[in-house]
Amino acid sequence: MKRAVSISIGSSKRDKAVEVNLLGETVSIERIGTDGDMEAAARKYQELDGKVDAFGVGGADLGLMVDNKWYPLYSVQPMIRFVKQTPVVDGVGLKNTLENKSAALLDAKIGDYINKMGGRKVFVVSGADRWGMSSSFLNAGYECVFGDLMFDLGVSIPLHTAKQLKTLAGLLMPVAGRLPFEWFYPTGEKQEHRSPKFQKYYHWATVTAGDCHYIKRHMPDDMQGKVVLTNTTTSDDVAFFKQCGVKYLVTTTPVLDGRSFGTNMMEAALVAVSGKHRPLTHDEYEELLTKLKFEPQLQEIN
Repeated sequence: MKRAVSISIGSSKRDKAVEVNLLGETVSIERIGTDGDMEAAARKYQELDGKVDAFGVGGADLGLMVDNKWYPLYSVQPMIRFVKQTPVVDGVGLKNTLENKSAALLDAKIGDYINKMGGRKVFVVSGADRWGMSSSFLNAGYECVFGDLMFDLGVSIPLHTAKQLKTLAGLLMPVAGRLPFEWFYPTGEKQEHRSPKFQKYYHWATVTAGDCHYIKRHMPDDMQGKVVLTNTTTSDDVAFFKQCGVKYLVTTTPVLDGRSFGTNMMEAALVAVSGKHRPLTHDEYEELLTKLKFEPQLQEIN
């Protein structure tokens, strides 16, 4: 049996372990949270290095891939400094392959509903972080608002184009990549806190898309009839979206035993089952996704 482990600086309340069958191979996938403690995460990586088939970096990114340009997040890098043997991935491989199918799936399965409910308008809470997802909506002709300045800097200025996202990343990431990660993204118990904000963009959009913690962080209580496209959802997250009136919940990774795992976890599972002992190439991910018939999954929750 293969074993893939995501070690996350997120809340330990979201921990989960399941066994899945991928291409005839049983794979144990497990998420371990350290409640915002990067050093505890580093020590857990050290403890399991060489004992598991692949690691996922959870609750953080090693960097951002924006239109094939890599921007390291230097404050996160020390978390994996003890890893010498086990391959490590942070989800970018699936963000730029599986998530690139997002808009096409929505159009195929609920396109009529989206048109009826206000049209092809999407609020991507952080577009640079989900370049594949952002590109899918842009390429499909959606009217886009990207909330990078709102969610990263607290500035209520919407972005609308790929060029704006690339320019922002080019200007900010060389500096922002050296700042503490928790300045930009909720870690540990902070992931459970909500402060509704930027509500006009949530209400304007038919589809709200992006990281689940980011979406929930500022989401208004009234999301009646809306579509949410995200990942890493627990049963509590699904209940929360249902309570707020969300009609359709789409997860970019498969729902396993009642929840969807993060892209880093599923990417680690693919690396483990591949047997290659290294992160995979774009084409290798695409090949595996095709064989597994992985695609974003849609749930009607209201």
